Amino acid sequence: MLRPSSRREFLKDLGLSAAALPFLLNLPSLGLASSSTRKQRLVVMFSPNGVVPSTFWPDEQGESFTLKRSLAPLDPYKDQLMVLRGVFDKVKGDGDNHMRGIGCLLTGIELFPGNIQGGSHTPAGWSSGHSIDQEIARYLQSKAETKTRFGSLEFGVMVPDRADTWTRMVYAGPNKPIAPIDDPYQMFSKLYGKAKDQALLRSVLDDVTADLDKLKSAVGKEDQRLLEEHATFVREMERELAEAGNLTLNHAQPQLDSNVKEENDNIPKISKMQIDLMVNSFANDFTRVATLQYTNSVGQARMRWLGVDENHHELSHEPDSNAEAQEKLTKINTWFAEQLAYLCQRLRETPEPGGEGTLLDNTTILWTNELGQGNSHTLDNIPFVAVGGGLGWKMGRSLKFDGVPHNRLLVSLAHGFGHEIKSFGNGEFCGEGPLTGLNA
Repeated sequence: MLRPSSRREFLKDLGLSAAALPFLLNLPSLGLASSSTRKQRLVVMFSPNGVVPSTFWPDEQGESFTLKRSLAPLDPYKDQLMVLRGVFDKVKGDGDNHMRGIGCLLTGIELFPGNIQGGSHTPAGWSSGHSIDQEIARYLQSKAETKTRFGSLEFGVMVPDRADTWTRMVYAGPNKPIAPIDDPYQMFSKLYGKAKDQALLRSVLDDVTADLDKLKSAVGKEDQRLLEEHATFVREMERELAEAGNLTLNHAQPQLDSNVKEENDNIPKISKMQIDLMVNSFANDFTRVATLQYTNSVGQARMRWLGVDENHHELSHEPDSNAEAQEKLTKINTWFAEQLAYLCQRLRETPEPGGEGTLLDNTTILWTNELGQGNSHTLDNIPFVAVGGGLGWKMGRSLKFDGVPHNRLLVSLAHGFGHEIKSFGNGEFCGEGPLTGLNA
């Protein structure tokens, strides 16, 4: 049997495309598809413009709590849910709160000075550091047993085409924002390659076998033995591909609705398509880190399918005394909770390939926002709701902290993967280390 490094070299020498290679590397005959290591995963889900505190935060703390309207769709997953109140974004500096809210959300560090003007505050540029999802992805990619085809995947739903501080939350490094892919067909192509690549994969093994036969007469006995080993390996792959009937090992390619345009009123369809693609990418172990970004900071979607004609950002500026606006904002945040619930449903109904339990048992989803409340633009009480068993936290609880910096939560995410960093982002806000009580 070939060593993993030899298998990779062998397949590359055959001239397979970069898109095709990872599929074959995941086949069982290569010895890379299964591992005794638990496949921990992280998803960060973003929705904009804050929440309505009175309909979002549970009144109780501890294991006995009631989900209010905005979180009610998550009730079926309450035993795997954790609500974290009292986590503040304390990062200051350039930019308005919308800009710093999204730009510092996962980086925990100041924005660079720049020329992007926001509100009445100073202009700002991109983040001056990388985001925690990328930190975790790099850690996982540095080890053979947790390395995947994609270190991370960035999904979007109706994210504007423009590139500015309001539209980016993921950063590969200082001044290096990563754009989410908000076209499901483009994401599908990234995950599965083009049709001609698939056709090549289905036929290339015959050519490989013929080439190996030609080489036998030109090499010595020892090399002939190795070639026969290669031939056996190729025949096994042929058998597996024939049995699978597709290029993926653990899960069939999802069937996407056709001709869904990137338009405001198609947001529900696009959301479902992106979630289905994400779950499929986890089932096939394409990645273990993903983000799902709905619109952007200052998001202006018009959720007419909810009976809301005003744009989201416009509504979020209305005062608490405007009961009609508060009702509409609650409907909007309930809809976002429904999207999270659908992701949880898909993860829970998908068995863990080669392991025990479901994908949800090994995945933690962190739903968050750039603001605590839209009309005050506060960075206090940033919504953080975690679902799933990926990080080993004690779930089924409502927790309330006393204004702790969100940097400590970012450190806790890394620690959940065994990556015990001491600080992340601005170290000034990490002095007390990861959040206490998550594992209690």
